Amino acid sequence: MKLGEPSIDQLRIFLCVAETGSFGGAAREMGRTVSAISYGIAQMEAQLGVRLFERQGSRRPVLTEAGEGLLPEARAVADRVDALMAKTRSLHAGLESAVGLVLDVMVPGEVTAGVLRDFRRMFPTTALTLNIEGLGAVAACLLEGAGDLAIGGPVIADHPALERQAVGEVELVPVAAPGHPLARLSREGRAAPGESRKHLQLVLADRSNLTEGREFSVLSPLTWRLGDLGAKHTLLLEGLGWGNMPRAMVAGDLTRGKLVALDLPERPGAHYRLSALWRRDTRLGPATSWLIDAFRERLEERA
Repeated sequence: MKLGEPSIDQLRIFLCVAETGSFGGAAREMGRTVSAISYGIAQMEAQLGVRLFERQGSRRPVLTEAGEGLLPEARAVADRVDALMAKTRSLHAGLESAVGLVLDVMVPGEVTAGVLRDFRRMFPTTALTLNIEGLGAVAACLLEGAGDLAIGGPVIADHPALERQAVGEVELVPVAAPGHPLARLSREGRAAPGESRKHLQLVLADRSNLTEGREFSVLSPLTWRLGDLGAKHTLLLEGLGWGNMPRAMVAGDLTRGKLVALDLPERPGAHYRLSALWRRDTRLGPATSWLIDAFRERLEERA
């Protein structure tokens, strides 16, 4: 330890005296003698070259101006040490130090937010990185080592390098703006077979090469391919095409009449099945296993 640098034990003594308001209270709280507490404070004052407490003329030690100024820094240092020790204990217990999570864009935002909120409370020492991808790019992240666990759709059904566990599903519904020709035909019950192929379909693009050449619920030869579900939503609201969307994401638009659910003979809407995915050469730790269960429970609640 460098000259003038207090130890973590001295910092804890300082904090305990400040919090309990007395050397005796700190001694009882820390299971020490009063003389040990007094010696720790004296050593810290000598190393820092400042008085931390006024002891004369008062039965209770009172923080000096210097002590008041150092208190927040002492708390911050102690908190960082506590976090480091907690993380070390977790590592010895087999808990992951970090988890890379990849989510399909179709996973409802409310489900994601709820699970991640609970994760931070349950595993405060496990760092979590999050990627949001679509279609085959979800699995590609795992295969390329950019994630440990994914919640993805059915587009990569049986990749030999991946394990899969079903966790739920999301309902997709074909929609268009009220003024779109397909919306008018749907309201009148007159959408004929093949009518959807005459109109621009907005399609979520796959940014991976895992599903190159494959199409998913694409009916029209006229397509705009978008890498972002939010951009697709915006263009649908503007009446620039029709396309499938998660019902939960457009429920408000359907209620307010900003979008119309299309009644098409081809029934392009479907249940988009979601699975937990991970590489077969990895072992799931406690935090990763918890995430699988948490997503399944949240998705079941929504269903």
